[in-house]
Amino acid sequence: MIPRYGAAPRPGHHYRLRPGAYAIVMVGTHVLLTEQTLETGAEIQLPGGGIDPGEAPVPALHREIYEETGWHCQVIRRLGAYRRFTWMAEYGFHAEKLCTIYLAQATMRIGAPTERGHRPLLLDPAVACDRIANPADRPFLRDVARRMQR
Repeated sequence: MIPRYGAAPRPGHHYRLRPGAYAIVMVGTHVLLTEQTLETGAEIQLPGGGIDPGEAPVPALHREIYEETGWHCQVIRRLGAYRRFTWMAEYGFHAEKLCTIYLAQATMRIGAPTERGHRPLLLDPAVACDRIANPADRPFLRDVARRMQR
């Protein structure tokens, strides 16, 4: 069973399945995150996003990491997944987001992010746990931070 974070689905709403791939990308002892500028202010996030129709999760993850951070990476392994029910204003529909989290290692910075409103950010994993906007990502970050301290 895949855990759910956030509110339960609301009766009477149709939720479109929206799979996504996200990563904890390591650069040495730091985590590569993206700071996205939104109408409500800046938000620190794991790089990643929606998997397009016909696209496999890992290639989607590589694409999203590059678009949001300007980095290439090597995916090491899948860490887990969670579900979240939300309104996606930018697409105009309610979504059941199926978010798969991976661990990755940064391999090369190519340049600036290609997606507007994003900038790369390197943080210590323990600090990232406190600063990341999505509470569903925190358990994955905490686990990585704990493993690094061993």
